[in-house]
Amino acid sequence: MTKLIFGLLFLFGFHIDYNPVIYLIGDSTMANKPLEDNPERGWGQMFPLFFNDELTIENHAKNGRSTKSFIQEGLWQKVLDKLKPGDFVFIQFGHNDQKIADTNRYAEAHTAYRQNLIRYVNESRDKGANAVLLTPVNRRKFDENGKFVDQHGDYPSVVRSVAAEMDVPLIDLHKKSEKVFSELGPEKTKGLFLWIPPNKYKSLPNGKIDNTHFSSEGAILVASLVVEGMKEIALPIIKYLKTNPTFGN
Repeated sequence: MTKLIFGLLFLFGFHIDYNPVIYLIGDSTMANKPLEDNPERGWGQMFPLFFNDELTIENHAKNGRSTKSFIQEGLWQKVLDKLKPGDFVFIQFGHNDQKIADTNRYAEAHTAYRQNLIRYVNESRDKGANAVLLTPVNRRKFDENGKFVDQHGDYPSVVRSVAAEMDVPLIDLHKKSEKVFSELGPEKTKGLFLWIPPNKYKSLPNGKIDNTHFSSEGAILVASLVVEGMKEIALPIIKYLKTNPTFGN
């Protein structure tokens, strides 16, 4: 009914002054992080820096969530209740869906994970919103010869399959990040992740090594790959991109 009303308004020449909202749903690689005394950033936290003020971005990604737990905890319903025709939902899960020992989060790639992605797409479309699927961004891992090692198994291919079958715009963040990380190699990629020396942060007196989560530099890079993907598939919201974005931390 909502889509019909909006269609009739446009048909009869009424102008609706409404800029779309981008809703981000996903896990800790996308989520907002505390700014004080904390080197970690999610790429979704840096994503708004690429856009002008005419576009609103709401980052609903949460640490530790999978396609399954994001639904079960009511996080998806909170987004769904806010969706309006013309909005966009960027969907990126996979890191926690893989955790087979955790029954609250585990979603097998070809069954539950796939079904959950389809649900996100269908329910977004039912509200007149536009779903965009993203393959999971890579972790940092290299073998003894310096060759990049993928750790996501079948999950990226399932996202690609759902996108193709349902005609959903796809940003292949898995492929893009693998290319960049492979080109940079084992040493240069350390700065994109959390390789923190002791005593640099009060909260991390012993330092930290984390090859999953991003530094500010890494989060900005991954966000830029998402923007690159948006341009490649010509999403209409690229008109809100800044010409020369600037980045803080």
